[in-house]
Amino acid sequence: MKPRIMTFVIITLLLLAIDYYVFQAVVTVSKNLSPTWKLTARLSFWLPTLLSIAALTWWTFGDPYKYGAGARNWVVTGIVGIYFSKLFAVVFLFIDDVQRGVRWLVKAFTKEEAPGIQGEVITRSEFLSKTALIAAAIPFGTMTYGIISGAHDYRIKRVTVKLPNLPKSFDGIKIGHISDIHSGSFFNKTAVKGGVEMLMKEKPDAIFFTGDLVNNESAEVKENINIFDKLKAPLGVYSVTGNHDSGGLIAAHKEMNFDILMNEHRDIKIGQDKIAVLGIENWGGGRFAKYGKLHEAYRGTEEASVKLLLSHDPSHWDAQVRKDYTDIDIMFSGHTHGFQFGVEIGDFKWSPSQYAYKQWAGLYTEDKQHLYVNRGFGYLGYPGRIGMPPELTILELKRA
Repeated sequence: MKPRIMTFVIITLLLLAIDYYVFQAVVTVSKNLSPTWKLTARLSFWLPTLLSIAALTWWTFGDPYKYGAGARNWVVTGIVGIYFSKLFAVVFLFIDDVQRGVRWLVKAFTKEEAPGIQGEVITRSEFLSKTALIAAAIPFGTMTYGIISGAHDYRIKRVTVKLPNLPKSFDGIKIGHISDIHSGSFFNKTAVKGGVEMLMKEKPDAIFFTGDLVNNESAEVKENINIFDKLKAPLGVYSVTGNHDSGGLIAAHKEMNFDILMNEHRDIKIGQDKIAVLGIENWGGGRFAKYGKLHEAYRGTEEASVKLLLSHDPSHWDAQVRKDYTDIDIMFSGHTHGFQFGVEIGDFKWSPSQYAYKQWAGLYTEDKQHLYVNRGFGYLGYPGRIGMPPELTILELKRA
């Protein structure tokens, strides 16, 4: 048997096993319904299974890459969302099976009923069956809500950073910071346009974009250029590339009037005062490429009173910036997306992202240097966000 067919058979059998196991809860819960509703409930349960197997068949024996990345992503998201949710039901049903197994063993060896509450209106198995289905519904509902509402629930994050060497003319300058647009994932361009308009209403003096304009290829951004070319600021719009970007995107940046910095810098001037904005190609931690050449971007900025660095991956800050470039005042990054999932209440924040990145969202300060990690404008993979809304940063610089 060919490996592809064997993989398809194994995955299909695994999904059917999960479905059959969970179906027993549907049978238990629906047993007292009228014949029509009982049949409807049980047939409805198997509809997502049929669609999932049809999608797997198309993926295995068809040509999914003939279609856009968006279509493939929705197929994967649908299957993962359905079966990830059902695993929660499996846990409760397994608990039910264990307790029933214990009762059977007690009865078999002692000839007595295991202790339990007699005369219950609802049996323990029925209770756990209902609990199992609710447990499956909660993550599925949450993931659905994260797509419908969370994906484009743009939030303004306001941050103030005090710099002792900031020239007087720059006191109070507002920098709009966005990152990780991932234009290949968009499914609601009206909402995306609204996010851009939200940032422009803040009237930033300068705008920084810290990479990942697309998911995979430059063609993804073509339909969105007329949205992001609305990003304008009196002191300029500056950008860099991320780990998902390629050299072919330079033209797209320029078409949107972004001043893309490829291991280079620009001086921003107000009157006789100036500060330096440095930007490098992606310098990634771990398996990600290290194209960035900070020494080239830094060259010529030695005398600048304030240096602001655009570098996509926050790992770069500890790995090189803080070690070798201690006069870079602030580094602006993105990349993590906050894993598009987390909890932020007041000063408390948690996300799986923190187990992969030391700095993953918000402002970090070490000695006199600062790092700001934007939570991302777009989304990748899962087309939504749960507890980690897309971010538009307004970072204000003040004289210390």
